[in-house]
Parts: sequence; C-alpha cells; structure tokens
Amino acid sequence: MTAPRVLVVGGGLAGSEAAWQLAEAGIDVVLAEMRPTRPTPVHRGDLLAELVCSNSLRGDAPTNAVGVLKTEMEALGSLIVRTARQAAVPAGGALAVDREVFARGVTTAITEHPRIIVDRREVTTLPEGPAIVATGPLTSPALHRALDVELGCEALSFFDAVAPIVAADSLDMGRLFR
Repeated sequence: MTAPRVLVVGGGLAGSEAAWQLAEAGIDVVLAEMRPTRPTPVHRGDLLAELVCSNSLRGDAPTNAVGVLKTEMEALGSLIVRTARQAAVPAGGALAVDREVFARGVTTAITEHPRIIVDRREVTTLPEGPAIVATGPLTSPALHRALDVELGCEALSFFDAVAPIVAADSLDMGRLFR
C-alpha cells in the first residue's frame, strides 16, 4: 500500500518547508500556490517563499528562542534555513536575506524536487484527505470564508505583524516624547 499524496496549500515559508519535509520523507506532495493566478495586494511575483515585509528572519544566536528554532530546523534538514544562509546579507545578530536570491532558491529547490508538484491554483474550500493549510495572512477571501465556516467564527484573523493602535490618553507624556 502506498502513502496518499499530501496537499499543501500555500507556498510561503511554512508551506514550502512543509512540502519539502514531506517530500524528503518520501511522501508525494502537491503544493497549491494561487499566485500568479490570483495575486495578492503585496506580492510582486510568483516565486515561492517571497518575503513581503522584512527581509529578516530575526535573531540567529542559539541563546534566544528564534535562534534555537533555526538550529533545530537545520538539524532536520530545513530548506528555508539552508536557503536563507545561502542568501544571507549582513544584519548584525539576525539572519537577513536578499529577498530575490532567497525566494528564487526556495522556488528552484521545490520545483526541481521529484516528489513535489507545484499546482498554480487558488484553493477555495478546505481540502479532503491529507492536507496542510499554510496560507497565513494572505489567505484568499474564498478560503478565508471556508475557514470561518469550519471554525465557527466570523472574525478569524491571521495578522500578527500589524502595528498596535494605542489611545493617546493612555500614554504618560511625562515619560514619553513626540
């Protein structure tokens, strides 16, 4: 009996890494990425793992949590961390990358892997069978609605990088300055 093919939805950092890890473990993968068929407001191209905000993957020292995570990922054969190291640019104690070199490196590795098929299509419903949904903050509106229905909520939010809104009257201007 052969293992079923796994669908990974989303070709960002998490989806690309998940597809890579599954494929390296001998599992056939279909990586569904909606770009360029359905663009997002912030992506510029169709490369996988395209960084759209900071080019920093944060701290790299094994003395902090994100550095420990990178060390653990490297021990497990992480495509993302390996490619980030190949595309690294000077950033003090952080691991920062040349965005184009990084995304092109991830895209090449994924598309050349014999166990991964990249399917350029928008997934609009939750998949049947083995799947990983790794779409993050740029989930398409249709899939977002499907997740809302499945999870029984109407305010599902992925955004973790949005600047906080602070009420001016909550600030102690005796300790702050403009």
